[in-house]
Amino acid sequence: MNYFKTGLLLAAMTALFGGIGFLIGGEAGMLIALAVAAAMNLFAYWNSDRMVLSMYHAREVDARSAPDFHALIAELAQRAGIPMPRVYVIDNDQPNAFATGRNPQNAAVAATTGLLHSLSREELAGVMAHEIAHIRNRDTLIMTVTATLAGAIGMLANFALFFGGGNNRNNGLGFIGSLAIMILAPLAAMLVQMAISRSREYAADHAGAEICGEPRWLASALQRISGAAQRIPNEAAEGNPATAHMFIINPLHGRGMDGLFSTHPSTENRVAALMALASSVRGGSGTAYAAAPAAATTAMSQGSGARSSVPQSGTASRPRRGPWG
Repeated sequence: MNYFKTGLLLAAMTALFGGIGFLIGGEAGMLIALAVAAAMNLFAYWNSDRMVLSMYHAREVDARSAPDFHALIAELAQRAGIPMPRVYVIDNDQPNAFATGRNPQNAAVAATTGLLHSLSREELAGVMAHEIAHIRNRDTLIMTVTATLAGAIGMLANFALFFGGGNNRNNGLGFIGSLAIMILAPLAAMLVQMAISRSREYAADHAGAEICGEPRWLASALQRISGAAQRIPNEAAEGNPATAHMFIINPLHGRGMDGLFSTHPSTENRVAALMALASSVRGGSGTAYAAAPAAATTAMSQGSGARSSVPQSGTASRPRRGPWG
């Protein structure tokens, strides 16, 4: 259903682009805007992983520097049937995570130290399974196509400043009509883009629950990190709001509820969907999931004295706040 909804939204954005493009700039203007937007987003598609990881000063970790965390990602990737992504840690107290990369063969996952320190192993497995699901679902490609169309629509709207009210025979809008299109077209494109983003979050929640084997783990994690994200600022995200949709929880302060202008569904709606999924599986209406990842289920056996797998920057030691460090 989420894929069908995403397809409909992409079709709507394509139709919006075609209609507005022809009205404002004619066929030539429409093709120019599409070419420029495609070139910009093609560059971003090939380089976005390096750009965003550098933006958040992410540090790559491996089996030696973060053995438990790295092993968890390896098992989740194996369960999802994708190649092992690169693993990064971001020194930030806000609990959050994201996935990036143009395809499953060139992907990376990143988690903040705040996430690693505040969640149980089971909750962390749920969060990272969600990010692995984004990689498997190729959501980066979907959002790149969406961004290309939205960018082209925005450029066409700007063309209205030059062509609106002029003598261009392909433009019958007049100055007032062109001004209205200039304002409303990017807004409509943004609404569709955000709706697609919310749809992909729901899809990743569902797929992530299947990958980790227990929907309640992700539901519990979402409740925990949503409240913390509201209290703890993420200065890097505040300075780069265009990347907010990448995170599992909106990292920006002042975010609203599950409305038209939200890049993420409300936490309450996501938790309710996950709990309904858990109930359907246990009630016999769904397919039972595979056993949970061993890296998560060993938490109780290892106890509270488990060794930290979160590499610390600098020489000062930080107080241990969770089973990951």
